[in-house]
Amino acid sequence: MRVVLDTNILLLALMVRHTPPDRIYAAWLQNKFELATSELQITELRAVSRRPELKSGLRPSEVGRLVNELRALTQLVDELPAVTASPDPDDNFLLAIAQASQADYLVTGDKSGPLALERHEGTIIITARAFVASVLRQP
Repeated sequence: MRVVLDTNILLLALMVRHTPPDRIYAAWLQNKFELATSELQITELRAVSRRPELKSGLRPSEVGRLVNELRALTQLVDELPAVTASPDPDDNFLLAIAQASQADYLVTGDKSGPLALERHEGTIIITARAFVASVLRQP
């Protein structure tokens, strides 16, 4: 099973323990699924993690470790198709990663973005809570 995680899910996993994003992150590290990403998302992750409103909840060392894990343990997608399907244009790259990697799931919390679509190509777009409950089958 191949999954794309929205940047907000990745950062929440580092910020708040014992939550669906944290459980998803742990499941990925336990090889329960394959994660797909791109350098574009890694760049976004670094930029967003430096925002003043997030800096207090994130340790630079944890963000650095996550970036290293993403580069070493994921399917890194280089060629992204042009996608314009998301209601939030800033999230089109996530749909492009999902499409290029043929992901089964895109996990996001962005209700005004990809989540509103429910599906893109063959990818199911789902919340972190729903992914944990239905796919990972954890309470």
